[in-house]
Amino acid sequence: MSRVNRIKEEIGWLKVPFGLLAVINASLLGWLAQSYTIANPILVAATGAAAKVITSSIYQVNSIAYRLIEDLEED
Repeated sequence: MSRVNRIKEEIGWLKVPFGLLAVINASLLGWLAQSYTIANPILVAATGAAAKVITSSIYQVNSIAYRLIEDLEED
């Protein structure tokens, strides 16, 4: 497999975790927006922390994908 094809496959694979993380993050933030006044404060804090971690993970996956795209442009 050529280097270009390998990079394209990696980028294609990164779509899966990016999509899953985006859906999970949207769900957490939606629940948080609806339930923060009636939910247990510990649960609200844990959900906020989880949303921050997932947002950071989305950023990392996105950075990896952009780095791979730049590698493709160099070839």
